[in-house]
Amino acid sequence: MTNHPESNSITISIDGRDITFETGKIARQANGSVLVRSGETILLTTACADFSPSDTDFLPMRVDYTEKFSSAGKTLGGFIKREGRPTERTTLVCRLIDRPLRPMFEEGYNHETQIISTVLSYDGIHSPEPLAICGASAALVISDIPLIKPIGAVRVGLIEDNFVVNPTLEEQDVSRLDLILAGTEDAILMIEGYCDFLTEEQLLEAVDCGHEAIKKICQGLSDWQNTIGKTKNRENLRILSKDLISDIDTMISEPLQPAVRINDKKKREEALSVINTSVMEKYFPEGSSEEPKYSTNDVKAALKKVSAHHMRQMILKENKRCDGRHCEEVRPIYIDLNPLPRTHGSVLFTRGETQAIAVCTLGSEDMAQRYETLDTDGSRRFYLQYQFPPFSVGEVGRFGPPGRREVGHGKLAERALKATVPDIEDFPYTIRLESNITESNGSSSMASICGGCLAMMQGGVPIPRPIAGIAMGLILEDENFAVLTDILGIEDALGDMDFKIAGDTKGITAFQLDIKVEGINKHIMQAALAQAKKGRIHILNKMLDSCPKSSETISEYAPKIETLVIKPSKIGIVIGPGGKQIRAIIEETGVNIDINDDGVVSFSSTCQDGITKAKEIIHNLTADVEIGKAYKGTIVSIKDFGLFISIFSKEGLCHISEISHSRIDNLNDLFKIGDKLDVQVLDVNDRGKISLSHKVLLEAPSKS
Repeated sequence: MTNHPESNSITISIDGRDITFETGKIARQANGSVLVRSGETILLTTACADFSPSDTDFLPMRVDYTEKFSSAGKTLGGFIKREGRPTERTTLVCRLIDRPLRPMFEEGYNHETQIISTVLSYDGIHSPEPLAICGASAALVISDIPLIKPIGAVRVGLIEDNFVVNPTLEEQDVSRLDLILAGTEDAILMIEGYCDFLTEEQLLEAVDCGHEAIKKICQGLSDWQNTIGKTKNRENLRILSKDLISDIDTMISEPLQPAVRINDKKKREEALSVINTSVMEKYFPEGSSEEPKYSTNDVKAALKKVSAHHMRQMILKENKRCDGRHCEEVRPIYIDLNPLPRTHGSVLFTRGETQAIAVCTLGSEDMAQRYETLDTDGSRRFYLQYQFPPFSVGEVGRFGPPGRREVGHGKLAERALKATVPDIEDFPYTIRLESNITESNGSSSMASICGGCLAMMQGGVPIPRPIAGIAMGLILEDENFAVLTDILGIEDALGDMDFKIAGDTKGITAFQLDIKVEGINKHIMQAALAQAKKGRIHILNKMLDSCPKSSETISEYAPKIETLVIKPSKIGIVIGPGGKQIRAIIEETGVNIDINDDGVVSFSSTCQDGITKAKEIIHNLTADVEIGKAYKGTIVSIKDFGLFISIFSKEGLCHISEISHSRIDNLNDLFKIGDKLDVQVLDVNDRGKISLSHKVLLEAPSKS
């Protein structure tokens, strides 16, 4: 195959595995287009921008990530057979791409921008997520879109106490850590990770390991940009006027001081709204025919900048926050156990002005969440669904299917809790958690973790290691910094970091970090982790004071579930031709029955008697008799030469000579059909015929 004459490529080696970036062959009308390849996994990533003048005061960037099932030689199930609405997984990858890129655009760049990343070939070995982030960075780097500098991304695993960069999917399966991080050559910008109760020290070591690989990627992309990159288009960058910022600062600094110190969120927002309205009235007087000196968006942006400056200075200089707390203080926590009596487990968890109703629902295998990916089709027996209605922040807004933010927050909470969910052998239930956010002022995803853990404990799920979650913030000005525990919404919006971390007193199960500025060094991260641990333990102790351990029984409204293990070769007997046998058992007992390929049979019902009966039927269908073992059988036929006796689903012959030590003339005089009789198995021949004896279980008559 010959290369396209305009194509250009570079290859970067990471721990012996090559990542190749190529441009000039495909999608040449995009501002930037790159094929990124590792092994036989190939992604196409494009970057496009509309450089016409923009009226927005934010960056309207959209990221779309698609996995073509044809890339793995598969087609989708269902009728349509084509990729449609984004799946949960593709939505999560979109967020992974967006988060590290967003803070790296040049100041004043507010143009509509779209990144599209598509998996075209997938080898089942090299995971596409870090490649998608790198591909988006490369497409922007060589385009005329003003990205400040390249970013790189890698996945880090922990296998037998050794950190592995960009592990294969097979290696990931045995890894105690699943960490994706992205950053520049100088600093980390984004972390998304889940682990099996690792320590803060192990987490920092993993980040250091991953950043060394990221540096190589960034250096390679920077060299590529210098060779083939387009000149950046900076014509319509909207840089805020220093005079405007100074004028607004002079105007509002005095009334702003008491306003940002109002503890109550609603009252604080009302006070700030009055200040903002006065500024807008000054610059845009009603009825004026003069052309405004500044645009509405510029004034709003300057207002935000001045407000953020004063709030940040209050924190740095006074160790005081908007709601009156000091930097390390957690908001008051209130826990109401089982407020919803007909649910299987419920909790109202309130931390300050953030509140979640968490609900645990238990069910059988058919309640599991089905999913379909490039790798496999499967189901999850534990999942969490998060809902963030507009009333939780006192607004009127969209209400319906979950958006990207809801999907991301729900998955973070789900994967944080997954590490402490008992194995199916110890608790054979499917567990569905709901987190319904009823109030929000910072870190509703962490409230979902705390409430979700308590709801499971109330529901009788035997949680071995209860966990809590907390969100940390950061204010960084030159060499001065302050780490904030349990951040408010305004501190998230105006601060420099959003660091969510979950775990127990000894280890971490989930962590998510987004940084808006370069300059977060190891010292700051160590301080944030140490402060987060103190806050996390404080919240966990509050949880355990309220609910010291899991309930010993499940709700009376939850289905009872029991299991029985049969030989896989016996599954066909239980199911029967066309499912006839198992349908008959379900109809007779009223029990829901599931059988997996390993021979584990699950029985689910609110009626214990029905479960007992169904287990007995299936046991009798599949159990084998053993030579030398005694059983209580049922007489099903009486012949002159003996009794045919049913044991489980099988029949054996107890010859007349094996019934008694004395002579029997007529068996009908002693037995009738349906009688129970203890017998011992003498033999099972090659054709499966069973020989039984009742006599051997009787005491022999004395010879005297």
